[in-house]
Amino acid sequence: MAERFRYRQRVRYHECDPQGVVFNGHYLAYFDVGMTELWREVGGYEEMIAAGTDMVVAEAQVSYRAPLRFDDEFDVTIAVTRLGQSSMTSSLALERDGETVTEGELRHVFVTAGEGDKISIPDGVRSGLAPFLAEPAASTAGEAHEPRPA
Repeated sequence: MAERFRYRQRVRYHECDPQGVVFNGHYLAYFDVGMTELWREVGGYEEMIAAGTDMVVAEAQVSYRAPLRFDDEFDVTIAVTRLGQSSMTSSLALERDGETVTEGELRHVFVTAGEGDKISIPDGVRSGLAPFLAEPAASTAGEAHEPRPA
């Protein structure tokens, strides 16, 4: 079983709505902070860009289970559930005191830096993500039909 990447965060006051609950859009921002820290762990986003590769979000899904509130500490956890030829899918969760409060999934497509043409996942990126791969890589046979991100 692969390990889940884990990064601790805290809810800031300005992220809350008038009801004292984190505004829904911030949950995706928490996912993004977690993904940034995952990239720092596996070799660095800036290094990937310098080598000519970037990635874009093609799909995002969020399920809210319980609210986060001001000053809550929580962990974002990430497991890579699929490494295809040119895309990766990640399962994310926000956990407070051992309780999953939010779950989600992100699909990123790898593209050329600056131009945005879809490309294969570089070997170095693939090997860096391997410790967080939740299951063996799936077949990439159907990947030619992936929608191109906007």
